[in-house]
Amino acid sequence: MPASLNRSDLSAAETLAGDLRAFATQLRRRLRAQADAGDLTPSQTAVLLRLESHGPATTSALARAEGMRPQSMGAVISALEAGGLVRGTPDPADGRQTLLSLTEACREWLALGRAARQDWLVRAIEDQLSAEEQAQLAAAMPLLQRMAGE
Repeated sequence: MPASLNRSDLSAAETLAGDLRAFATQLRRRLRAQADAGDLTPSQTAVLLRLESHGPATTSALARAEGMRPQSMGAVISALEAGGLVRGTPDPADGRQTLLSLTEACREWLALGRAARQDWLVRAIEDQLSAEEQAQLAAAMPLLQRMAGE
């Protein structure tokens, strides 16, 4: 423990950390409830978000990225394909491999979900926070973003 950090500071930091963690969990739960996520598992959701942010990938590349065995990833992919959320096409660089990508229907579904969560959050901010509280929240955003590593 650094000399400049006394026991009362550590206690305050620990309390704040617990409060922030509880808040993040509650906010995540509320945001999730605002858009129909269907019956997707966390692994399926992670694959969709990875394909959206990083583009097409093979099953083995997705398995490595998500820390899963390729066989387990195969089951995740099969369920997503059956749901019409991903499709496979031959890899132009290696025809033995299949590149997986999001379907247009999946992209639209993701966009609708984000819009629903954004709308709920805007309404919550406008309805529950005064103008002064909104300014306080805006002032805290750089600190929160810095903590999150952005």
